Amino acid sequence: MTMNYPAVLSTNIAKPQPDPGGQNRRSGIEKVVADEIVVTIPGPDYGDGSGVVGDHVGDTKHHGGQQKAIYAYSRECLDGWERELGRSLPDGMFGENLTTTGIVWANVLLNQRFRIGEVELEVSVPRSPCRTFAAWMGEPGWVRRFAESGDCGCYFRVNQEGVIRPGDAIEALDTPEHGFTMGEAFAAWMGDADLARRMWELNILPPLYQERYGKRFG
Repeated sequence: MTMNYPAVLSTNIAKPQPDPGGQNRRSGIEKVVADEIVVTIPGPDYGDGSGVVGDHVGDTKHHGGQQKAIYAYSRECLDGWERELGRSLPDGMFGENLTTTGIVWANVLLNQRFRIGEVELEVSVPRSPCRTFAAWMGEPGWVRRFAESGDCGCYFRVNQEGVIRPGDAIEALDTPEHGFTMGEAFAAWMGDADLARRMWELNILPPLYQERYGKRFG
């Protein structure tokens, strides 16, 4: 499938399996291609499930809920990792519900809204590479290497429910004036104190995360 505009290459749903990090739970880290995904608004908290019907969230302490309802990652980044790692990385390999093309997720803005198929999504928070992800990849120093890449993909909250299908265009609906990007937020997440303080001062995070940074900088 070739598109000349930002678009969804594949829609992916979890194939539950034993947690590769050794936790006593089933993991949804592996996503497999589906014909479409039905997107809903999950509850507000971790443990309230995915925004994708039929998906699976294993780590209910840190994943799921409205702020991490859907995860997107670009095919271009996967291709770059294929070259670096010398191995095949199929769509869904990084746990993404949407494998995309033609858009750099590190450059989108926090709280920016997008129309994808029938669905309206809003950029939420960065991904934190975890032990499950590292064990799934099986690559030395994976958390550090992923952080140094500068592009963590993109978590979304759901503003409007509906269906997303491969080939659907990704259309930006606005451009928040704060100008703070997902790439900058990821760097802040991974330890850049200056960016973290700026992000907190802009007051652009969901309340739970804003409060966490407030305890640090307030």
